[in-house]
Amino acid sequence: MASFLSSFKYADSLVVVGISIGTAFLCEGISWILIYRTSTYKSLRSSIDKASKKLESMKSPSSTASADGASAIPSTGRRSSSRVKKMDRVETSLKESTRDLSLSKFKSGFVVAVVLFVIFGLLNSMFEGRAVAKLPFSPVSFVLKMSHRGIRGDDPTDCSMAFLYFLCSISIRTNLQKFLGFAPPRGAAGAGLFPMPDTKSS
Repeated sequence: MASFLSSFKYADSLVVVGISIGTAFLCEGISWILIYRTSTYKSLRSSIDKASKKLESMKSPSSTASADGASAIPSTGRRSSSRVKKMDRVETSLKESTRDLSLSKFKSGFVVAVVLFVIFGLLNSMFEGRAVAKLPFSPVSFVLKMSHRGIRGDDPTDCSMAFLYFLCSISIRTNLQKFLGFAPPRGAAGAGLFPMPDTKSS
């Protein structure tokens, strides 16, 4: 089997892709043990889902139209102000829950980073100076610096292990998280430990 793989044209590529897939499963397993199965994570995720759905319903056109339709009724200004305050409270709750969720991932994030560092070092020692794949095109200069890093020769279509591993790690783990249901809640998109400043406060 080993001799067959060594003589196979795409053996190095398959090894890198296979290790990337195995690493993605390993990292998600670590994250499940340290985070996803905990009551804290489940509670925060539920809070984010509820807050995001509530915020979407408050911002929906039907909700806005009903608020605008009440303009002929006295004290509409009070109602509008109350609605804005409710939205602000929901947004604040959503940001706090998202920040707490990001903090809860720190422990597993550190362990996963160590695992990725060790595996990358192993792969680097196995494929140092070798092209593991061929690109179907000649990449632009800034991509070439990454895809051809550490490779002997001048062929711009040669692909280094680091570049292939990087592409596989991003695509495989992201899709694996979606498949397993571990993807970040939609309400947490664009938020985190350092959220964007609120433009309404300026």
